[in-house]
Amino acid sequence: MKLLFDQNLSRKLVTWLADIFPNASHVQFHELTEASDSEIWEFAKVQRFCIVTQDADFSERSRLYGSPPKVIWLRCGNATISKVEEILRSGAEAIQELMSNEALDCLELY
Repeated sequence: MKLLFDQNLSRKLVTWLADIFPNASHVQFHELTEASDSEIWEFAKVQRFCIVTQDADFSERSRLYGSPPKVIWLRCGNATISKVEEILRSGAEAIQELMSNEALDCLELY
């Protein structure tokens, strides 16, 4: 699974979650820190990433355009990196289902 963490999430998550999401990356690693949502969307689409974000805009874009890319919307507010890691680890099965099911475009995790 190729996850792309949005700028509102720590790049440390790439390392912390490498055991279950070895192909994860962060927008900073692709010089997209200052990119618009549209630019990140197109990059993720072309590179076959699933966007992981706390930004409702990507969820709305997913509803309008469908996938690719797929979106994981973290609905945990201002949580610590450890809490975000915990949410993603506990949601790994649901994330796998999102990635393998063509009918699904967006997953909300709390």
